[in-house]
Amino acid sequence: MATPDTYLKRHTEALVKDVGIAAACELTGKSKATLGRYYSDKVEHADRFMPIDTVAALEAAASYPHVTSALADLRGITMSLGETDDKVEGGVNSEVVALSQRFAALMAEYHESIQDGTISINEAKRLLNETTGLQKVLLRMKLHLEGDVIG
Repeated sequence: MATPDTYLKRHTEALVKDVGIAAACELTGKSKATLGRYYSDKVEHADRFMPIDTVAALEAAASYPHVTSALADLRGITMSLGETDDKVEGGVNSEVVALSQRFAALMAEYHESIQDGTISINEAKRLLNETTGLQKVLLRMKLHLEGDVIG
């Protein structure tokens, strides 16, 4: 795993790009340059991180809580997402099918990424996107299973 600082900066970048740079600027009242400094890997910006109120504003508009998830990962905490619009109907069996499809997509992306022997930054971002999608399916499956046990 990357250093915690690098890991947070990568997820901060994913959050800004999820929302869109222009929308992120409007939501936070910060310039494109300021937002860019929060996830820059340049030495002069190494100690700059996005303020928590800015993270909260962006995550409210994002499709996924990228920075919150990264913080949970760093602490070894498992997150559960609430109800989502992309919930699969049909119970655990449908979730298993969705899980298989997401895993196949991840493996296809991985196979394509390693063909030249190295994984580029863009390929790593695509793999991260597929991994995040897989995680979402696993969380939905967990919620289904918990509902089956409780309900």
